[in-house]
Amino acid sequence: MVQQSIQLSELREQLVHSFEATRAMTNTLVEPLETEDFTIQSIPDVSPPKWHMAHTTWFFETFILKEYKENYESFHKEFDYLFNSYYESVGSYFPRHSRGLLSRPSIDKVRSYRSDIDEEMVNLIQQLDEGHLHHVADLVEIGLNHEQQHQELLMTDIKYNFSVNPLYPVYRPLDGEPTAKATPLEWVSFEGGLIETGVDEDDGFSFDNERPIHKVWLEPFKLATRTVTNGEYMEFINAGGYEQATYWLSDGWATVKKENWKAPLHWIKKDGEWYAFTLHGLVPINKEEPVTHISYYEAEAYASFVGKRLPSESEWEVAVRDQPIAGNFVEDGHYHPVASVKEEEGNIKKAYGDVWEWTKSPYMPYPGNKPLDGALGEYNAKFMSSQMILRGGSCVTSQTHIRPTYRNFFGPEKRWQFTGIRLAEDVE
Repeated sequence: MVQQSIQLSELREQLVHSFEATRAMTNTLVEPLETEDFTIQSIPDVSPPKWHMAHTTWFFETFILKEYKENYESFHKEFDYLFNSYYESVGSYFPRHSRGLLSRPSIDKVRSYRSDIDEEMVNLIQQLDEGHLHHVADLVEIGLNHEQQHQELLMTDIKYNFSVNPLYPVYRPLDGEPTAKATPLEWVSFEGGLIETGVDEDDGFSFDNERPIHKVWLEPFKLATRTVTNGEYMEFINAGGYEQATYWLSDGWATVKKENWKAPLHWIKKDGEWYAFTLHGLVPINKEEPVTHISYYEAEAYASFVGKRLPSESEWEVAVRDQPIAGNFVEDGHYHPVASVKEEEGNIKKAYGDVWEWTKSPYMPYPGNKPLDGALGEYNAKFMSSQMILRGGSCVTSQTHIRPTYRNFFGPEKRWQFTGIRLAEDVE
């Protein structure tokens, strides 16, 4: 019994520490914002920073406090409607495209909401009996990973909101001029064969869409040792890549013409020179850095242009799964892809961090996959249509959030996230 009580005490301590650290990171990320910045929603894909802060709080209140705290009273009954994102099984929700119309609740009210729920959550963790604590611990872990996802969305949404402002606001000034060069583009060969990919439920935290372990047959392939750079992508632009249908998928070419794409998102040409809007403001394009804000369509077109292809998600996972999770993450504070490489990175450089890497794999359930029970079953499974898989994380992903089996997904036309390109090819 003594040993058991020690274990429960350690579990409570670990839960409180992880909860407070993750919640504090969100607060840190919004510190540079002005009051007016918290309400802006420039396109339906992005959400106001204030909404992200409230929605992640709603998650803990809805799925934990209301279920496990006796006689719990909601912080505000209308928040159930305002800050539910898409969970049909827990009620209706305010339209996503109209979140920027909500001047109220104020950011001060949202901060009070966060503070109140944080206190309630810590008290609950410290008071739960053993019979409920382990189950709540699992829900807290999901909630914290959910918040880390929204921290990344928070940063990309801030960037997009700032990008439409002709003043090109600076989220945080650039700390010195980058001088690193991109590593040489080389190729690593893999034998292929019958391999296992995915993860089982008892192998540490994972989302339901990463499960279960299953077998996949891979033909021999090669994977590039780094991602495509701005300089390399410029060659595609200069060769008329956005004017030649030959390189593009049919839907991609239709999108290029409809949206009048001429370059990656956030690229701006001034006086014959390319600039990029970044969270450091408008800066000249650094040809050595990984190209980013690329749609799946653009990634496919570039691969076609250079006579290569994108990897499948299984190829990507096999190639990097034994490498250390090292790279440029949100904790590094760059908030932008960099050319420099850390010593601990493996032979596949920039496998983690910097830019999410498009794969040629559609977002579908693995064989034997089973979504979570109840409302949390809506978390991933309902989006398994018309989406493509990305791997590896980005410069605004938390290092503690990513893993080899992590499956991100977006529509093929989306490019407001830090998305980029790694090439693959067949072995003849």
